[in-house]
Parts: sequence; C-alpha cells; structure tokens
Amino acid sequence: MTPSPAPTILRGDGVSLAADRWEPAGTVAGTVLLFHGGGQTRHSWQQTGARLAENGWRAYAIDGRGHGDSEWAPDGDYSYDAHARDIRAIVGELDTPPVLVGASLGGMASLVAIGDDPGLARALVLVDITPKAEPEGIGRITGFMRAGLDGFDSLDAALEAVVAYNPNRRRQPRADGLRKNLRERDGRWYWHWDPRMLAEASHAPETVEVRENRARTAARAVTVPTLLIRGAQSDVVSREGAEELLELIPGARYIDVGGAGHMVGGDDNDVLSLGLIDFLAGTVATVGP
Repeated sequence: MTPSPAPTILRGDGVSLAADRWEPAGTVAGTVLLFHGGGQTRHSWQQTGARLAENGWRAYAIDGRGHGDSEWAPDGDYSYDAHARDIRAIVGELDTPPVLVGASLGGMASLVAIGDDPGLARALVLVDITPKAEPEGIGRITGFMRAGLDGFDSLDAALEAVVAYNPNRRRQPRADGLRKNLRERDGRWYWHWDPRMLAEASHAPETVEVRENRARTAARAVTVPTLLIRGAQSDVVSREGAEELLELIPGARYIDVGGAGHMVGGDDNDVLSLGLIDFLAGTVATVGP
C-alpha cells in the first residue's frame, strides 16, 4: 500500500512552513527534505515522497516561504539566502543531518545552505539547477509567472497556460490537479504564491553575475555526496552548466533525464525518483548519517 503523508508545520527563519511527512514502515535509513521550484508547491513531490518511504526513508516535502500553505515573508525577503536560512532552521530541529533535495529555486537554496555550512546535510541532490543558469530559460519562467498575476477565469484556463508553457511534457497535468496550486477569489483563480517574489532584487537579470559567483563559491565548499539530475531538454541548465558543476564539486554524480525539460519531476517523475533512490542506496547509505 502506498504510504500516505501526514501534514505538519516546520519552523523556518521567522516563518511557519507547511509540509507533508512520509514515514517508512520499518527501519528508517535517514531523512530527506524535498524543496520545490519557484511558483510550485510541496505537492510536486508527492510521488517521490511516497516512493522514498517505501524504500525506508523518512521524507518531508516542504512549501517554501511565500508558496502554498506556508507563511509569506513579512519583509518580502525571497532571496536564496532567505530560503537557505529556512533550510538551516529546519535542519536545526532534526536529530541527524538530512539529505537535501532541491529543484530549481529549492536546489539553489540548498546549495547556498550547504555552502555556508558544509556539515549541514548528509548529501545534496540538485534537480535541474547549477550555478550557471541560462537566461532564456529563466526569462520564460518569469514570464509565465508574471502572465498569471491577474488570475484565470477558470481552472481550464490555468491548465491551458501550463500546457502552453510546456507543450512537450510527457504527462500533461489535469485541471483538477491544479487546485492545490491555485486559490479562488472573487470568481477568479490565482496561483498561490506571494507576488512580491517577482520583485526580489537578488533574482534580477542585472545581478546574475553576483548570483552565479555566490553559487560557485557555495559549490566549492560542498564535501558531501552530490547528485545532479538534469532534464536533457532543459532550457535552464545546459550541458556546459552541468559540466561546470561537476568540476566545482569533484566526485559529484550526474543523471541526464532524456525527454525531460526543466520541470524534471513533472516530465518524468519515475526516472527522477528511481535515480534519487539509487543514489541514496548506493552512495549515501554507505557513508552513514
């Protein structure tokens, strides 16, 4: 039987964060924290969380600050450093160092968190994010998010926008499935994240050099087992960007998911989950907590 998640609240840095927790039936091999990308929610990790529990890992899928059911930042701080502080606060409440798994925004925040504190985690998994991100792909994501600020007339209209953004996705979403990521107000449907995220200065195009150098410095400090899972069709992470990360973190492993784009989990969640579990079983479990 597929494990069911238990809703829980975690403490971030000055914000409360909503999460789902999966517990394995037997011995716990360790804890995995799952962080989504910008504009997404913890629900993008549902299949992965259940599969981790089936394989002996306690898993938490967490809504980042300003996303889903988590609190919005009182000061509007949605920088990578703010998300990294949330990660450090969460880890500080755990008994042992966890494995950090982050997609896009969640991956960059995880990288920054470990770079500042190399002993923070047991391992690091980056899902389609590296210090060097392609501006065209980042621009498409930002454009998609901005286009939805005024909301949608219906769930079907929101679905059309999602399909138009990623028309080649193998598993197209369903309108009902978007309910967890949208909220209805005055007859319109809005993405459930804080619009102030789009005004975050540290994410602006003119700060890209500072941002990339910050991430490179963090990557050089990583000493734990690391895995990069890249969508082969990604417009955010190029092969050159992946190769640079492997140079910055010697010994890091790399998986290219054929046919998947930047949203690797949605495009091919089976490959992502299996690659993650193989990494945990073959590399992380052997080095212990």
